[in-house]
This record gives sequence, structure tokens and C-alpha cells, in this order.
Amino acid sequence: MDEKQTSVLANLSLRKRRIDSDSNNDPEPRTKRAWTTRPTSETAPLTRKNLALFNKMGKNKASDSTDESKSTKTKTTTTITSGFADKAYKNGILLPPHSRQPTNLDDIRRQHVAPRTTASPPESVYKGYANRVAKAGTESTIVFEVGTKLLKEYDDEGYRREFNRSFTNAPQDAGYNNGLSAPQPDFVEGLEKQEFRPFQVADHIPGAALYQDDPYSLTLPHIAGEWKGRGKDMEKAELQAAYDGAAMVYARTQALSYMGKSDPPGHAAITTFATDGTNLNMYAHYAAPSEEDPDILQYHQYLYASTNIKYSYQGYKDGRKGLRNAQDRAREQSYALKDQLKEYWKQQRSIVHPVAEKEPLPAPEEALEEASADEARDFEIIEPNPCQPTPAVPAASRKISHSHASWFDDNDNED
Repeated sequence: MDEKQTSVLANLSLRKRRIDSDSNNDPEPRTKRAWTTRPTSETAPLTRKNLALFNKMGKNKASDSTDESKSTKTKTTTTITSGFADKAYKNGILLPPHSRQPTNLDDIRRQHVAPRTTASPPESVYKGYANRVAKAGTESTIVFEVGTKLLKEYDDEGYRREFNRSFTNAPQDAGYNNGLSAPQPDFVEGLEKQEFRPFQVADHIPGAALYQDDPYSLTLPHIAGEWKGRGKDMEKAELQAAYDGAAMVYARTQALSYMGKSDPPGHAAITTFATDGTNLNMYAHYAAPSEEDPDILQYHQYLYASTNIKYSYQGYKDGRKGLRNAQDRAREQSYALKDQLKEYWKQQRSIVHPVAEKEPLPAPEEALEEASADEARDFEIIEPNPCQPTPAVPAASRKISHSHASWFDDNDNED
């Protein structure tokens, strides 16, 4: 027997003695414990398989319903789960069949069909689009085709778009999103947070900046969109667009409220769209108190245009024009709101920190004389009453009326 064999036998003998010792100390055989008890870092070898099991056990412990730390967390429903539609309904989000038309609907439709300054693309571009959309197998393909062929791109450095990104900075339980996960539109376009400097918009307006801890976060956007793949459910895209619109309406309302303003009743300033590459639906969004209960706020989603952009060249041109007009309108709304917020902030700072003209300080003797004169004016000498002597008392305090400038009329509106 060579040295290597001797070493192997010694290890086997040592392992056997350990097993026998365990068996003598524990009436339950070790082999049975291996099947009836969970392995731990002390009872199981650190193999790759067992390490994976340890990690799984840790996750199960973290999700244990008896864990008290779990009680402080709120489960949310995402837009792809079956209970989302009902929770959105309970939060006051209304779909087109139950939404009232906005009061500015005529203006929205007029802007939708307004002619553009640039020429429409040739029919060959439409035919290429229709061919690619008809064969698109994924939603990502539809996003690319619609995004590159129909949407307008702006040259503004501080006005840009994001795709499929969650609103991580949305305030929780703001009414429209109670019990729901954060909105995550396929497309959103707006100003960057940097464009509002020096006004720290995210510190004053809940939900204004879409993304947490992002200095380039899109802020107070006015347009968003949802895509679905070929032959997929457009109704789900409509529901998701309703949720996106409610989030943007909420943020705009907070921004106007910060300035002591509000949109006119029924005025829709937010736009969303939903498309599967064939159909393009355009929606106008606004919030209004319920007719049955004024204390309940409802978020309306009104379908103001629907176009088939695949089956005809004219439909393609109409849809492209309407979508780009909606982008232009949203961009105008974003810049107008930004300018109002920055101007309001500047004026409020001028009220809180007025610029006073510097005057030379009086000489010490003059200061004492002025102080003595002021003290004499502040007291009134009362003739003594022989029966009840009365000391000198302060004269009636002078009333000082403070006037505060009203910088914005409550009836002023953005449009």
C-alpha cells in the first residue's frame, strides 16, 4: 500500500468515526436528518448547490409573512396584472366611455388637423412603413418604426424623450396611484430638470421630476405614449395611457397650485397616444371633481382622434401630422409652465428678500437723542388721581398695515 492509499484510508476512517460519534449522541440517524431537516452553514458542506439553497432560504425568510418589517411595506399592482384596471377605476381614473369631453375640445381638434410647415413624406416612405409594420413580430419593432417614422425630433438640448422608464419619483398614494406601481410609459417627452434652474422644482412640486436622483430627469412633461405589438391588446394600451395621463395631470395641477393658480374647469392640457402600428388613438386628459361627490377627484381620458395609419397613404399622413401637432402643443405647454414657475419664484424671492437702500448709520449722540424721542412718544403722561395713583402706561399701539403684492390673477391661465 503506497502513501497515497494510506492517506485516503485514514481520511475515510476519520470520517467514519465522526459519523459513528454523531449516531451515538443522537438517536435519530444522520442519514434521516439529511432528508428531514434544512441544511445550514454548519450541517451541510459549502458546495455550489447548497450555497444556492442557502440563498433561496434567505429570500424565503425575507418574504416571511411573520416578519414585522414586512408590515410597513405596501404591495402595489402593476399595469400588467389583472387587478390594475379595477384599482385604477377606484382611484378615479376614467376611460373614454366614462370621460366627459374637455371644454377646450374644439381648440384641441383644430390643432390636431392644423397644416404643418414641412412637406409630407412621399408615398414610398408610407409603403415601406406599412410593409415593415405588417411583419413586425415584437413590440420593440413597432416602437422603432413608429418612433423613427412618425414622431418629431427637436433640436432643444434641454427637451428630450425617454422610453420605457418608470416614474421612480412619483409620490406614493397621491390619489390616482393608490396601491399601484409607478407609471412607466413606453414614451414620454419633456424638459429636463436643469431647465428650471435656479428654481429647485423637485423640492417644491410633488411629482414634477419623473426620476429620483437624476439631475437630468424629465420634469412636468405634457405628452406620453404606449405601444403594443402587432395584433396585441390596444385596450390595455389605452388603460396604461390613462394612468400615464393621470400622473402628468397630477403634476401639472401641483405646479399650478404652487403659484396659486389652476386650469379652467374641464381644460385638458395633457396628451397621450396609444398605437399598435396600425391604429393611432389620441387622448386628452384633465381632472375634475365628481358630479356625484365634489370631494372625489376624477381623471378623464377623452378620445379626440383615431386614425388608421397603415391601410392608406392618406391615413398615414393624417396620423403623422396629428401626432406631431400634439408634440408641438405639449412642448409649448411645457415651456410656458416652466417660464411661469421661474418667474413666480423670482418674484417671491424679491418679496422675501427685498433690496434695501443703504443709509449711513447715525452718530452715537444722534442715535441716543432719537431713541429718547421715540421713547417719549411711546408713553403718555396720565394726570395722577389723588384717590388712585396711576403710573405712566404705554400709549395705544400704532396699527401697521402690511400690503402684499398679488403677482398672479387667480383667473390667469396658461393658454
